[in-house]
Amino acid sequence: KSAFCRNTVQGRALRTDDRGYICSVLDIDYQSGCCPQGREPYPCNGCNSTTRCCDTYEYCVSCCLNPNQTSDEASSKMRIANHHSSGTYRDSFEFCMGRCRHNSKSVVHENAYATENHHCFSLPTNLSSEQPKPSIDDGLQSLAIVIGMPGQSCETACKLSKQTCQSSKLSAINKCAVLQKYFSCRGSCIASISQPAEVSPFAPSHLHPAACLFATQENVLSCEAYNEHLRRLCPCA
Repeated sequence: KSAFCRNTVQGRALRTDDRGYICSVLDIDYQSGCCPQGREPYPCNGCNSTTRCCDTYEYCVSCCLNPNQTSDEASSKMRIANHHSSGTYRDSFEFCMGRCRHNSKSVVHENAYATENHHCFSLPTNLSSEQPKPSIDDGLQSLAIVIGMPGQSCETACKLSKQTCQSSKLSAINKCAVLQKYFSCRGSCIASISQPAEVSPFAPSHLHPAACLFATQENVLSCEAYNEHLRRLCPCA
Protein backbone atom coordinates (compact mmCIF):
# COMPACT_ATOMS: atom_id res chain seq x y z
CA LYS A 1 0.00 0.00 0.00
CA SER A 2 1.50 3.30 -1.08
CA ALA A 3 1.96 6.09 1.44
CA PHE A 4 -0.10 9.25 1.25
CA CYS A 5 0.76 12.51 2.99
CA ARG A 6 -0.99 15.76 3.60
CA ASN A 7 1.29 18.73 3.09
CA THR A 8 1.44 22.50 3.32
CA VAL A 9 0.19 23.17 -0.18
CA GLN A 10 0.39 26.95 -0.32
CA GLY A 11 4.17 27.56 -0.13
CA ARG A 12 5.95 28.82 -3.23
CA ALA A 13 9.31 27.18 -2.51
CA LEU A 14 8.89 24.65 0.31
CA ARG A 15 6.52 21.95 1.52
CA THR A 16 6.17 20.21 4.90
CA ASP A 17 4.34 16.90 5.03
CA ASP A 18 2.37 15.51 7.97
CA ARG A 19 5.30 13.29 9.01
CA GLY A 20 7.45 16.36 9.73
CA TYR A 21 9.69 16.18 6.65
CA ILE A 22 10.40 19.37 4.71
CA CYS A 23 11.49 19.65 1.09
CA SER A 24 11.52 21.83 -2.00
CA VAL A 25 8.37 21.95 -4.12
CA LEU A 26 10.48 20.33 -6.87
CA ASP A 27 11.36 17.35 -4.69
CA ILE A 28 7.92 16.44 -3.39
CA ASP A 29 6.25 13.30 -4.71
CA TYR A 30 3.12 14.68 -6.35
CA GLN A 31 1.41 11.28 -6.36
CA SER A 32 1.75 10.67 -2.64
CA GLY A 33 2.18 14.26 -1.44
CA CYS A 34 5.22 13.14 0.62
CA CYS A 35 8.68 14.67 0.94
CA PRO A 36 11.78 12.45 0.60
CA GLN A 37 13.01 11.02 3.90
CA GLY A 38 16.71 11.65 3.34
CA ARG A 39 16.99 14.19 6.16
CA GLU A 40 15.88 14.20 9.79
CA PRO A 41 12.23 15.14 10.37
CA TYR A 42 11.07 18.13 12.44
CA PRO A 43 13.83 20.63 11.48
CA CYS A 44 13.54 23.96 13.31
CA ASN A 45 15.68 26.22 11.12
CA GLY A 46 14.96 29.86 11.88
CA CYS A 47 12.88 29.03 14.97
CA ASN A 48 13.27 30.45 18.46
CA SER A 49 12.85 27.62 20.95
CA THR A 50 11.80 30.01 23.71
CA THR A 51 8.96 31.80 21.93
CA ARG A 52 8.20 28.90 19.54
CA CYS A 53 8.16 31.40 16.66
CA CYS A 54 9.87 30.95 13.27
CA ASP A 55 10.76 33.09 10.28
CA THR A 56 9.42 30.57 7.71
CA TYR A 57 5.98 28.98 7.65
CA GLU A 58 7.09 25.51 6.55
CA TYR A 59 9.81 25.28 9.21
CA CYS A 60 7.29 26.45 11.79
CA VAL A 61 5.00 23.55 10.86
CA SER A 62 7.82 20.97 10.85
CA CYS A 63 9.17 22.14 14.22
CA CYS A 64 5.66 22.19 15.70
CA LEU A 65 5.05 18.58 14.56
CA ASN A 66 7.82 17.25 16.78
CA PRO A 67 6.07 15.06 19.41
CA ASN A 68 8.17 16.80 22.04
CA GLN A 69 6.48 20.07 21.07
CA THR A 70 2.91 19.07 20.20
CA SER A 71 0.72 16.02 20.74
CA ASP A 72 -2.44 14.94 18.90
CA GLU A 73 -4.25 14.76 22.21
CA ALA A 74 -3.46 18.35 23.14
CA SER A 75 -4.08 19.60 19.58
CA SER A 76 -7.52 17.99 19.37
CA LYS A 77 -8.64 19.98 22.40
CA MET A 78 -7.74 23.36 20.85
CA ARG A 79 -10.46 25.39 19.17
CA ILE A 80 -9.69 26.74 15.71
CA ALA A 81 -10.94 30.17 16.73
CA ASN A 82 -11.68 31.86 20.03
CA HIS A 83 -15.45 31.67 19.66
CA HIS A 84 -17.09 28.90 21.68
CA SER A 85 -18.93 27.59 18.60
CA SER A 86 -15.79 27.01 16.53
CA GLY A 87 -14.59 23.47 15.91
CA THR A 88 -11.37 21.86 17.10
CA TYR A 89 -8.32 20.65 15.22
CA ARG A 90 -8.36 16.99 14.18
CA ASP A 91 -4.68 16.34 14.90
CA SER A 92 -1.24 17.91 15.30
CA PHE A 93 -0.79 18.58 11.58
CA GLU A 94 -3.97 20.64 11.35
CA PHE A 95 -3.08 22.43 14.59
CA CYS A 96 0.45 23.27 13.40
CA MET A 97 -0.71 24.50 10.00
CA GLY A 98 -3.36 26.66 11.64
CA ARG A 99 -1.19 28.11 14.41
CA CYS A 100 1.76 28.86 12.10
CA ARG A 101 -0.30 31.01 9.74
CA HIS A 102 -0.34 34.74 10.35
CA ASN A 103 -3.01 35.95 12.71
CA SER A 104 -3.94 39.14 14.50
CA LYS A 105 -1.62 38.29 17.38
CA SER A 106 1.40 38.34 15.03
CA VAL A 107 1.05 42.05 14.28
CA VAL A 108 1.10 45.40 16.01
CA HIS A 109 -0.72 48.53 14.84
CA GLU A 110 -2.47 46.30 12.25
CA ASN A 111 0.25 46.86 9.65
CA ALA A 112 3.55 45.61 11.10
CA TYR A 113 4.76 42.30 12.50
CA ALA A 114 5.51 42.21 16.21
CA THR A 115 8.77 40.29 15.54
CA GLU A 116 10.67 38.96 12.51
CA ASN A 117 9.67 35.45 13.58
CA HIS A 118 5.94 35.86 12.98
CA HIS A 119 5.03 32.20 12.37
CA CYS A 120 4.26 30.95 15.88
CA PHE A 121 2.97 27.58 17.06
CA SER A 122 2.62 28.30 20.75
CA LEU A 123 -0.79 27.95 22.35
CA PRO A 124 -2.96 31.07 22.20
CA THR A 125 -2.05 33.53 24.93
CA ASN A 126 -1.70 37.26 25.30
CA LEU A 127 0.92 38.32 22.75
CA SER A 128 2.91 40.37 25.25
CA SER A 129 3.53 37.23 27.30
CA GLU A 130 4.62 35.25 24.21
CA GLN A 131 7.48 37.57 23.35
CA PRO A 132 10.88 37.13 24.99
CA LYS A 133 11.72 39.66 27.65
CA PRO A 134 15.17 41.04 26.76
CA SER A 135 17.65 40.77 29.55
CA ILE A 136 18.49 44.24 30.79
CA ASP A 137 21.38 43.67 33.13
CA ASP A 138 25.04 44.68 33.18
CA GLY A 139 24.15 48.37 33.00
CA LEU A 140 21.89 48.08 29.93
CA GLN A 141 18.76 49.28 31.73
CA SER A 142 19.11 52.90 30.66
CA LEU A 143 20.04 52.11 27.05
CA ALA A 144 18.10 51.63 23.85
CA ILE A 145 19.22 48.41 22.15
CA VAL A 146 19.12 49.01 18.39
CA ILE A 147 19.50 46.33 15.70
CA GLY A 148 21.37 47.66 12.70
CA MET A 149 20.77 46.81 9.07
CA PRO A 150 23.28 44.57 7.22
CA GLY A 151 26.40 46.59 6.46
CA GLN A 152 25.55 49.25 9.05
CA SER A 153 27.85 50.26 11.90
CA CYS A 154 26.51 50.90 15.38
CA GLU A 155 27.60 54.50 15.01
CA THR A 156 25.23 54.85 12.03
CA ALA A 157 22.43 52.73 13.51
CA CYS A 158 22.33 54.79 16.70
CA LYS A 159 22.62 58.06 14.79
CA LEU A 160 19.60 57.15 12.65
CA SER A 161 17.60 56.70 15.85
CA LYS A 162 18.88 60.13 16.99
CA GLN A 163 21.16 58.63 19.63
CA THR A 164 24.83 57.92 20.18
CA CYS A 165 26.55 54.54 20.31
CA GLN A 166 27.88 53.77 23.80
CA SER A 167 31.22 52.06 23.16
CA SER A 168 31.70 51.36 26.88
CA LYS A 169 28.62 49.10 26.82
CA LEU A 170 29.63 46.95 23.84
CA SER A 171 31.17 44.36 26.17
CA ALA A 172 27.81 44.02 27.97
CA ILE A 173 26.06 42.87 24.78
CA ASN A 174 29.00 40.70 23.65
CA LYS A 175 27.36 37.61 25.17
CA CYS A 176 25.39 34.76 23.63
CA ALA A 177 22.63 35.11 26.23
CA VAL A 178 22.04 38.73 25.22
CA LEU A 179 22.32 38.09 21.47
CA GLN A 180 19.81 35.25 21.71
CA LYS A 181 17.30 37.58 23.36
CA TYR A 182 17.27 39.86 20.33
CA PHE A 183 18.05 37.49 17.44
CA SER A 184 16.80 34.02 16.52
CA CYS A 185 20.45 32.88 16.00
CA ARG A 186 19.17 29.66 14.34
CA GLY A 187 20.45 27.73 17.36
CA SER A 188 24.09 28.82 16.92
CA CYS A 189 26.27 31.32 18.76
CA ILE A 190 29.81 31.32 17.41
CA ALA A 191 33.06 32.78 18.71
CA SER A 192 34.66 35.13 16.18
CA ILE A 193 37.02 38.05 15.71
CA SER A 194 34.07 40.17 14.57
CA GLN A 195 31.52 42.29 16.44
CA PRO A 196 28.49 40.97 18.39
CA ALA A 197 25.95 40.54 15.60
CA GLU A 198 23.70 38.22 13.62
CA VAL A 199 24.89 36.95 10.23
CA SER A 200 22.51 37.67 7.37
CA PRO A 201 20.63 34.52 6.25
CA PHE A 202 21.76 35.38 2.70
CA ALA A 203 25.47 35.44 3.58
CA PRO A 204 27.87 32.90 1.99
CA SER A 205 27.73 29.50 3.65
CA HIS A 206 31.24 29.73 5.14
CA LEU A 207 30.09 32.74 7.20
CA HIS A 208 27.42 30.67 8.99
CA PRO A 209 24.22 32.34 7.69
CA ALA A 210 21.70 33.34 10.41
CA ALA A 211 24.04 32.41 13.27
CA CYS A 212 25.05 34.86 15.99
CA LEU A 213 28.63 35.97 16.55
CA PHE A 214 30.39 37.18 19.66
CA ALA A 215 33.93 38.56 19.84
CA THR A 216 36.56 36.52 21.66
CA GLN A 217 38.71 39.63 22.17
CA GLU A 218 36.94 42.62 23.63
CA ASN A 219 39.64 45.02 22.45
CA VAL A 220 38.25 44.67 18.90
CA LEU A 221 34.80 45.97 19.89
CA SER A 222 33.99 49.17 18.08
CA CYS A 223 31.02 51.39 17.30
CA GLU A 224 32.46 52.18 13.85
CA ALA A 225 33.02 48.61 12.60
CA TYR A 226 30.65 47.16 10.02
CA ASN A 227 30.34 44.24 7.63
CA GLU A 228 27.97 43.86 4.70
CA HIS A 229 26.81 40.45 6.00
CA LEU A 230 26.23 41.40 9.66
CA ARG A 231 23.33 42.94 11.58
CA ARG A 232 24.93 44.52 14.61
CA LEU A 233 23.40 44.77 18.07
CA CYS A 234 24.02 48.31 19.27
CA PRO A 235 23.83 49.98 22.71
CA CYS A 236 22.53 53.51 22.12
CA ALA A 237 21.68 56.44 24.37
